[in-house]
Amino acid sequence: MKSIGKANKKLRKLKRSFLHDESYRVNRYFNNAFIDHLSIIIIFAVIMQQELFPSEQFSFFSLGSGSSGNCYYLGNSRYGILIDAGIGPRITKKRLAEYGIDFSSIYAVLITHDHYDHIKSVGYLGEKLQIPVYATREVHRGIADSPLTKTRMNGSKRYIEKGVPFQIEDVKITAFDVPHDSDNVGYFFEFEEHKLTLVTDAGTITEEVAHYICKANHLIIESNYDEDMLKNGRYPYPLKQRITSGSGHLSNRQTADFLAENYSSKLRNIWLCHLSSNNNRPDLAYQTVEKQLTRKGIKVGTEVSLQVLKRNTLSTKTNF
Repeated sequence: MKSIGKANKKLRKLKRSFLHDESYRVNRYFNNAFIDHLSIIIIFAVIMQQELFPSEQFSFFSLGSGSSGNCYYLGNSRYGILIDAGIGPRITKKRLAEYGIDFSSIYAVLITHDHYDHIKSVGYLGEKLQIPVYATREVHRGIADSPLTKTRMNGSKRYIEKGVPFQIEDVKITAFDVPHDSDNVGYFFEFEEHKLTLVTDAGTITEEVAHYICKANHLIIESNYDEDMLKNGRYPYPLKQRITSGSGHLSNRQTADFLAENYSSKLRNIWLCHLSSNNNRPDLAYQTVEKQLTRKGIKVGTEVSLQVLKRNTLSTKTNF
């Protein structure tokens, strides 16, 4: 009887083992089949998403740069952002239209500081067209106090803080302090895999400014004056002192030296902005920066694109 009991026990054990193995095989088959089908569904969904919602190509161009008026565009086929509004509304509209862009697709205006060559049209854009205007409280206060702005802003004001990121559609934006003789910010934009930094009206390149410049794939940076032209020019001495002070503007040499010393291979585009009409020339600004980059073994035009943004002129459009 004991031998029969042991035999039955072994039989039950073998049965359980067989059932377990078969169950495992069945489960593994269905699990693998499920994973295969799920993979197909995921791949199909990704393809459909790319077909229906393709990655948006962004573009940058300048509508004008310099003391006669500053305005820059960053956007894609669905919406755009203006940085500064120092050009009249009719000219702004006309220059946007040359690239097929209407005011209705402008979702925001970002202001760097309250000098007139950066805010001329801000009241019109904000109040007449109801485009949100982003600036620090101090800059908004300066705009409101300016005797040159014809339209006062109310509902279009949006307050930002330096160092605190905010979002406009797909674009993450961080304002940072830039030394000038009024409250002034630069902007750091992050969209898709791109990082773009704008620095204008900068008396000097501080550690904070350098931090955001060095993060950029695309850089708009001031190259305001040639040091010899300013020194030997007709400006009165106090104005020369203001321009060259730590709260004035960057010279060609300062910009060139910084870019050459801090160049990174991730930097793809450099635009030189806010050139003086009296103390600089586009060819001189370009040559000064190109020369310093070349000395460091950086191939301008191959490794990095270098362009000068001209006064009162619509620039070429760069897509990325």
